[in-house]
Amino acid sequence: MVSKEDIFVKVKKVLMEVFEFEESLIIPNAHLYRDLGLDSFDSIDLAVKFGADVGIKLKEEDLRPIRTIADIVEVAYEKLNVGHVLEN
Repeated sequence: MVSKEDIFVKVKKVLMEVFEFEESLIIPNAHLYRDLGLDSFDSIDLAVKFGADVGIKLKEEDLRPIRTIADIVEVAYEKLNVGHVLEN
């Protein structure tokens, strides 16, 4: 079972590596658009990179409700812990 903290660490890593955010900006309640300045294309890039890193595929319907880093963590947690792991 993957913890929410483990998922948060992976999201943080992607945001720092891909988008070059300072670690201090990456907090659970940070809004992806208002606080971090991401646009819809950035969000897709984030979902693809993060999904590949943790072994899940995030579909369009998974992405619609995501607004904060905590939302990403929650969606990934649910997918990873109910067996929706991407098959190789």
